[in-house]
Amino acid sequence: MTTTHSKSTERPASTANGLVMLLVGLLLLVGGPVLVAQDPDNAFLVVGGIVTAVIGLLLLCGLYSLQPNEGMAILLFGDYRGTDRKTGLRWVLPWYSRKKVSLRVRNLTSDKLKVNDRRGSPIEIAANVVWRVEDSAQALFDVDDYQAFVNIQVDTALRDIASHYAYDHGEEDAEPEMTLRSDAEDVAGRLRDELVSRVSVAGVAVDEARLAHLAYAPEIAGAMLRRQQAEAVLAARRLIVRGAVSMVESALVDLSERAVVELDEDRKAAMVSNLLVVLCADRDAQPVVNAGTLYG
Repeated sequence: MTTTHSKSTERPASTANGLVMLLVGLLLLVGGPVLVAQDPDNAFLVVGGIVTAVIGLLLLCGLYSLQPNEGMAILLFGDYRGTDRKTGLRWVLPWYSRKKVSLRVRNLTSDKLKVNDRRGSPIEIAANVVWRVEDSAQALFDVDDYQAFVNIQVDTALRDIASHYAYDHGEEDAEPEMTLRSDAEDVAGRLRDELVSRVSVAGVAVDEARLAHLAYAPEIAGAMLRRQQAEAVLAARRLIVRGAVSMVESALVDLSERAVVELDEDRKAAMVSNLLVVLCADRDAQPVVNAGTLYG
């Protein structure tokens, strides 16, 4: 047996201008005692004055105020009758119950979560989400606590996103893939799309979602830092060697074309070796004067 969830939908509520009802209520509240004071011995005037004052008091009990980007859900004995979004002093029948909900944009920074990325490496991740209530009826009646609901869904979406992406690129020979660190914009777009689908049941709209914190977990942070440093050194060495080979090749071509000196294969090999040592060395080369010959 399956149970269906009834979806609430916001609709405008029938309310009145509060300033008018305030004046009417004050007049009735003041008019009651005035009637009684005219003839305290007249039972009809006394009863009429009391009833008039009570009606005025009831009218004043139906007043409420709304600021910009606020809504008031109106209910009659638990039955939803609509939401009032008109600002200022408003009035509704006093036996209607009211629930105020903020429609302003809110900013949520989640707690740092310790999760595993696609490769199983433990990482710390947190998100910053900009959201607002779009449908007050869904937010109030379709979930128990829409703010707590959004907080939980943000954490759940972060865990799911982290499981689909690696923190950073692995070996260079591997196929290129999207990562949390290198493709922040794409990851943020997917995080927002997932949040939109998760919190729509609560009548919440997500305007923006981005990663606010991303780091390796402390227990592997040192090892991963050394790995990144090693990868950086290897990449720099590879670039240096590639440039040195290009410079040596260019030097041999220029010497051959300009006929500066004729080099046999042994001398070319020696020259290439010396140039590569000079260009790829970590320290400045020290000049050495060779008084002999290559064949001496």
